[in-house]
Amino acid sequence: QVQLVEFGGGLVQPGGSLRLSCRASGTLYSINPMGWYRQAPEKERELVATITTSTNTNYADSVKGRFTISRDYAGKSVDLQMNSLKPEDTAVYYCNYTRVGTDYWGKGTLVTVSS
Repeated sequence: QVQLVEFGGGLVQPGGSLRLSCRASGTLYSINPMGWYRQAPEKERELVATITTSTNTNYADSVKGRFTISRDYAGKSVDLQMNSLKPEDTAVYYCNYTRVGTDYWGKGTLVTVSS
């Protein structure tokens, strides 16, 4: 079993920065991807970024150049550095770990971008 806990959400002004962190417990393998997804009000959950190794990352077009995903060497934590935040980035952000077709999710952390 895998448990994921997110940290770091909050209120930030447009153009500001936030860093989200996700800590995992249980049996994880660094070969399997971890990532961040988000869900805005009345919208479907969407991919933000995923990572396996430090050089194997994937980003949604909407966050490329603004967000950076990173993962620790043991593969048990994943961070998301978010810069140049926009109001449309407002959402609940969820940490994800995928293994053998099974998705594990955290409970989410709210990011609000507003002046």
